[in-house]
Amino acid sequence: MDAPILITGGTGTLGGHLAPRLLAAGAELRILSRSRHLPVDGIEYVVGDLAAGRGLDAALAGVRTVVHLAGGAKGDEVLAGHLARAARAAGVEHIVFISVTAADRVPLTYLRAKHQAEQVLAGSGVPHTVLRAAQFHDLVLKTARAMAKLPVVPRPGGLRLQPVAADEVAARLVELALDRPPGRVADLVGPEVHPMGDLVRGYLRAAGKHRPMLPLRIPGKAGRAYRAGDNLVLEGAMVGKRTWADFLADTVSPTPGTASGAPRPERRTGR
Repeated sequence: MDAPILITGGTGTLGGHLAPRLLAAGAELRILSRSRHLPVDGIEYVVGDLAAGRGLDAALAGVRTVVHLAGGAKGDEVLAGHLARAARAAGVEHIVFISVTAADRVPLTYLRAKHQAEQVLAGSGVPHTVLRAAQFHDLVLKTARAMAKLPVVPRPGGLRLQPVAADEVAARLVELALDRPPGRVADLVGPEVHPMGDLVRGYLRAAGKHRPMLPLRIPGKAGRAYRAGDNLVLEGAMVGKRTWADFLADTVSPTPGTASGAPRPERRTGR
């Protein structure tokens, strides 16, 4: 390829899956990072700060495609704005953005910021692709591990998730980055819908842990949205193959003599 692909947020979980796949596809890579890194395995690192809008001109020099993974608990619309303005000035031809399923349907600050970032890109004048993905297995595991440290584990009533493999999301992003920008594409979700309590139980069994669970009602508008299933995508989505049970089997080591495994799904999703 004759131009590098820039990845923002390339040092995170998803970036760790995406970079090797893009390299295998023959791409030259550049990663924007707030700290300095030596070039490694065909990857050039450029120092910059999306939140402050610093270092973007150098990062985007000669770039035609950007895969925008960087984000946080809030302020994603600010990052997208800085990136879009600099990309337009640099003549970038394609921004691929990873967003979250139901970004426009569940009233949480994090999701609202993702939706606002989508809108920023849509109005930027830069050709773009938006892929919404469900929660990664890695994030669900991090949450389950944190909850399992408590003597009594809360079980959020009505909260159901469709966890998806980060590597499957990365594979889809490669396809999109190497194609023409179509705007928003079909969401990508995991193959099963699980109540959050069952996901945590699956982790506890896989890890050989035992904790009592206490039902917890999620309050407010967000709670009503989750109980209504507004965060789920049951029709029209692309569906991954790797299940929560698969992920646990490869990631969590059980205590000897204990049973492991994940719960049976509530229902399966489909196109």
